[in-house]
Amino acid sequence: MRVLGVLLSAVLAVSAAHASEDIADQYPGSPLYSKPVEVIPHVWSAIGATAPPTYENSGHNNNLSFIVTGDGVIVINGGAAYVLAKALHDEIKANTDQPVRLVIDENGQGHAMLGNSYWAEQGVPILAHVDAAREIEERGNQILEVMKRYNRDKAEGTFVAPPTETFQDKHVIEMGDFRIEVLHLGPAHGPGDTQVWLPEQSLVIAGDMAFHERMLPIFEDTIVADWLETWETGFEALNATYVIPGHGHPTNMAQVRRYTRDYLAYLRKKIGEHLDDGGDLADAYYVDQSPYAHLDTFEELATKNAGRVYEQMEFE
Repeated sequence: MRVLGVLLSAVLAVSAAHASEDIADQYPGSPLYSKPVEVIPHVWSAIGATAPPTYENSGHNNNLSFIVTGDGVIVINGGAAYVLAKALHDEIKANTDQPVRLVIDENGQGHAMLGNSYWAEQGVPILAHVDAAREIEERGNQILEVMKRYNRDKAEGTFVAPPTETFQDKHVIEMGDFRIEVLHLGPAHGPGDTQVWLPEQSLVIAGDMAFHERMLPIFEDTIVADWLETWETGFEALNATYVIPGHGHPTNMAQVRRYTRDYLAYLRKKIGEHLDDGGDLADAYYVDQSPYAHLDTFEELATKNAGRVYEQMEFE
């Protein structure tokens, strides 16, 4: 594990200056926002922009990861478009002759699943949680149209390809040198949130359970109290040494705890104080979130997050 720690430290040292949404595309020769890095031996991730999806980043604003098991490759996230999935496959083929045997979608959002279209054409099975599969079925075409508006010509070839396999709570894969546990630990950021846990390596590909470089978004269907409970009873219990979050560079549990669990608890505390003082929704948007103002996407998300937490807590 000491060797793995040195490797991760090296990755973080090289990439620490590149967490800002103001940094231009880091891999001009590819549709990918950045070239995949080997986080620990045989586990790679192409780190997306910590910014909203744009034409310039091709929608690559989340992490696209893959595991080279020794008996095939497992990909985590289809990506936001056909062109991104193909670009990731090109990177995989440059690193190994092992075939891609499975794609895992971390949720039903566009940047997790629209690139399924490429993998479906390659005949690769696609796995998602049952709730994520339902989200794709119900909202997939709407999500595709949104992507087409910002990605324009880069959307070519993309279509909604639903998962071919689903799971409920846990799906275990024994492949090559790896035991891979695909987990749904409970309700968190959105429907069907999925974590990929490598127990022997003590590494979790956390998906949108965990954030640290950009502010997390609270959606209409994100129940913050449930997310906190899932964190405490499921995610924290993994006691992972290494964390590849849904967005941002590889890190550790202390960092994602600080900017996910602690942020959610802080915002609930501030909104609770606001409610105790008789505050209304209009003023709730402006509760103090300054300790988190340095996070990317703070300007886009902070007030929305406060409003949604107010609406959830108003009748608790």
